Amino acid sequence: MMFFTQDADKEQAARSAEEAERAVEEIRETAAAARQAADNLDASANALDGQIGALQALTDTAHVNEFIYLFAIFILAIFVGYYVVWSVTAALHTPLMSVTNAISSVVIVGALIAVGAEVADTAAGGWSMALGVIAVALASVNIFGGFMVTQRMLAMYKKKEKPAK
Repeated sequence: MMFFTQDADKEQAARSAEEAERAVEEIRETAAAARQAADNLDASANALDGQIGALQALTDTAHVNEFIYLFAIFILAIFVGYYVVWSVTAALHTPLMSVTNAISSVVIVGALIAVGAEVADTAAGGWSMALGVIAVALASVNIFGGFMVTQRMLAMYKKKEKPAK
């Protein structure tokens, strides 16, 4: 009976050894796949590094003039403003005027900063002050006119008093 137990133990040990060999082989295959993935990732990183270097070289040589950049933003703002204002329904014009007045007050703050900026010694300092004064004047007119129009539009919604008989 002991003979059968030893044979069973040997068979179980052989099965365990085979399972361990299969597990080791799976681990080796997984390690090889991970190594291949790491190599692919390294190659992709090297290619991306080359592309980034090319883009940096391109941006270093293709410098856009600051005036052109800011002028393009100004033109885009004109188009956006035009389409925003003309797509508003008539019922929303009074609130839109209130928001416009609030924006103009922010413009006045920026213009006052431009007027008071201590860059008068630089070449752009004179332009900054002059444009700041102009911006203060135009924003003030815009705010005053906006409040006048808003008051007039709100007066349209008030009930008119009937004359006493």
